[in-house]
Amino acid sequence: MTNAQLDLSQLALDRSPRDESNRKSRPLRRKWITRYVVPGGILLGFAVLIVAALGKSILPKKSVRVIPVIVKRASVQQSGTPLFQAAGWIEPRPTAINVPALAPGVIEELLVVEGQAVQKGDPIARLISIDAEIAVKQAAANLKTAEGQWKRACAERLAARQRVEHPVHLQVQLADAKSLLAKTETQWADLPFQIEAAEANLKYAKKSVEGKRAAGRAIAGVVLRKAEAELVAADAKLRELKKRQPSLKREIAALQEKVTAVELQLKLLIEEKRQLAEAEAKVQSTAALRDAAKLKLQKAELELERNTIRAPVDGRILRLLAAPGMRVMGLETRANQDSSSVVQMYDPSRLQVRADVRLEDVPLVQQGQPVEIKTASSERTIKGRVLQPNSTANIQKNTLEVKVEVIDPPDTVRPEMLVTATFLARKVAKSDSSKASETERIFVPKQLIQSSDSGSVVWVVDANNRAKKIRVTIGQVINGELVEVVSGLQVTDKLIASDVDGLRDGALVDVQGDDRALGIK
Repeated sequence: MTNAQLDLSQLALDRSPRDESNRKSRPLRRKWITRYVVPGGILLGFAVLIVAALGKSILPKKSVRVIPVIVKRASVQQSGTPLFQAAGWIEPRPTAINVPALAPGVIEELLVVEGQAVQKGDPIARLISIDAEIAVKQAAANLKTAEGQWKRACAERLAARQRVEHPVHLQVQLADAKSLLAKTETQWADLPFQIEAAEANLKYAKKSVEGKRAAGRAIAGVVLRKAEAELVAADAKLRELKKRQPSLKREIAALQEKVTAVELQLKLLIEEKRQLAEAEAKVQSTAALRDAAKLKLQKAELELERNTIRAPVDGRILRLLAAPGMRVMGLETRANQDSSSVVQMYDPSRLQVRADVRLEDVPLVQQGQPVEIKTASSERTIKGRVLQPNSTANIQKNTLEVKVEVIDPPDTVRPEMLVTATFLARKVAKSDSSKASETERIFVPKQLIQSSDSGSVVWVVDANNRAKKIRVTIGQVINGELVEVVSGLQVTDKLIASDVDGLRDGALVDVQGDDRALGIK
């Protein structure tokens, strides 16, 4: 039943002729794909693989040298746990106070001894002061002379000002000139009458002489001669009056000019104002001389005062640097410190310990770290605090000096006493700070840290040989060369130690090896 239902005609092949164009194009297309497309794709794939494999090596890269970060392990102890001990000695903080002589001279006597407590302003020493005393007296005498000259100049100025404000002397001259002018004008006005009277007298004298001559011998010769003399006198008087007229006119003109000149002088007061200006200038100059004399007196008194050397601060005498009979140079420019210092002082409340810390213990030293100080002069333990380590180490001792502030030092402690300093662990801000643990501290050379606007940065090389600029937080400086990095670096980081000028963040670099010039200390 099943085989009878099958249609075998469906299995027949179609052998009818096909289109000639399709039959010719299909072999050509297959030949083009096999000859060009497939080989080109294979070559392109190989090129992509080669570029992917060699891409990093063919790109331009800057050659650099690297060094690993410096890792030191340190124990984080419970707060107050002793870490190590170091020997040291007491010294003034920050330094001893040199008390100099401010004036040159010879020391007459010292008034203190070593270890003596003094207050600010207490006398420490005296210089021979006879020269200074004489200089003060001389300066005082010069001041009196200058003050006398200044007062004299002030009096002259007052007189000159009065002459300007009240020019009485010119007013007197003007009054005299006007009086002479009025007198001369009066004489000029009376002159015609005097001439008229003289002419009348002359006429009368002529008639008298003529009458007496006419009388002849009846008149005595003496009477005639007398009449003739009177005639001559009358004639002379008349001629004199007539000649006086032009001279009186000239006198009047001259007196009028004089009155005008005096009035103008009274109005302008040229000479009086000049005298006033000179008087004021003289007052100023004498005032300057007086002030200079005052300054010289003050300087002489200061020199005399400086002959007594006084304590500049409260404290104790550390050591005596001079002795009676020794000459000190004071503030002279050619003087040095040794030629002027008299004593050294220190403040008993400001002391410090200079401790010799072994180099292997230096990483345990931190600023502000608590320290316990013991000395034979004190029964109790003295508290201290780390100020800072010095920048240089002691090659012979293989130590680094660390300054420790002495907190509330007892009176029995003195500079140069030997002490033992026990450095204690600082308080750790962790919940499990009560347990001892071990931590790693990262250090880098100081010259590899750069400053930027965002803070301190260093250059490192990552695993893909790319330069990275990393911002770091720095801590204390060790030996002046190594700087602790608190955050920002890992113990596996490699620092770029060569020149980083022109280096970009993320740029490929060619690592040439470790830089051994910096060294690892």
